[in-house]
Amino acid sequence: GEPAAVGGERRAELIELRLKERDRFPFADHREEPNILLRLRVPAGVKRDHNGARVPNIVFTKGGGQWLEDIAAIGCDAVGLDWSTDLGLARKRIGDRVALQGNLDPMTLFARPERIRAQVQQVLASYGTGNGHVFNLGHGVSQHTPPEHVGVLVDAVHEFSRRYHE
Repeated sequence: GEPAAVGGERRAELIELRLKERDRFPFADHREEPNILLRLRVPAGVKRDHNGARVPNIVFTKGGGQWLEDIAAIGCDAVGLDWSTDLGLARKRIGDRVALQGNLDPMTLFARPERIRAQVQQVLASYGTGNGHVFNLGHGVSQHTPPEHVGVLVDAVHEFSRRYHE
């Protein structure tokens, strides 16, 4: 379909909001200071639809597994998970309220191709069958990652994910 407008004439298929290290906060502080969650609201300047086409958005913060329920409740379509959050447990906690994105450990891309393929299968199995999972790394690609290993990852995701989404 046609990409939706983000603002002005810029266009995007989806928007990912990534919280920076300085925006992270201890869980206890979040509970004591409710206004702190306002920083997690989807920015008002981001158009959520354009000409009837919806612009989905994903909220990601490294180490955000402890706040999954709160992040899922802020108006996002998906929550991005880093590699430290168990994907299967996250799915049990969130249910189908939002999609989940993640969460292969990026260091896996330095392993042998067989290991990369095995880890892709493990992530997919952890989420299980059904819709609502966007396969992704749990926090970016190192500049030193062998490009051919990224190819192994992409091929493995295409090969193995079909059985989980039938």
